[in-house]
Amino acid sequence: MELTAAKKVVVFDYGFGNVRSAERALARVGAEVEITRDFDTAMNADGLLVPGVGAFAACMRGLLDARGDWVIDRRLSGGRPVMGICVGMQILFSRGIEHGVQAEGLEEWPGTVGPLAADVVPHMGWNTVDAPADSELFAGLDADARFYFVHSYAVHDWTQETHNPLIAAPKVTWATHGKPFVAAVENGALWATQFHPEKSGDAGAQLLTNWIGTL
Repeated sequence: MELTAAKKVVVFDYGFGNVRSAERALARVGAEVEITRDFDTAMNADGLLVPGVGAFAACMRGLLDARGDWVIDRRLSGGRPVMGICVGMQILFSRGIEHGVQAEGLEEWPGTVGPLAADVVPHMGWNTVDAPADSELFAGLDADARFYFVHSYAVHDWTQETHNPLIAAPKVTWATHGKPFVAAVENGALWATQFHPEKSGDAGAQLLTNWIGTL
């Protein structure tokens, strides 16, 4: 699954992600990878990967302290690709609520990250997803491909509407654990997954290959 032309990808290191796992997975599919929080390096990379583990509020504090919000905003303003993983996806929404405490997100998408509506929490293990037929992120993957999830919170309602016919609507992928939740989003230069592609074996490698192929 290696790519012929190496793309430079920065894994943004703000203290709340599995940066080494992400680095290895990206290198596996042929990317040139650097782990850093340096502003200029993050801005100039072909792609920016924002991982995230832990609590929503803590991840947001770490991201703000590292100026990650500015990096993400500036890259997206210029149409430069950004991909969020796990809590790195959740913080792209408007807010997160954990244990009754609300924290503001980056508001790239409307929506609230809340507790999973399931009898068994956390949702930990392999699960299938329901991706749009025209998904670029899941291209080349079978409908029964499985991805690795570890989370107790998710977005259960997609509320963003696109009224301008010249602007493509975001492509939203769903998974189910108790109740359907948002498993991935493709929205112009901004892509994200709730699951961990870096821990999802060959299916995750194909997904990362698809992302790098767009850089």
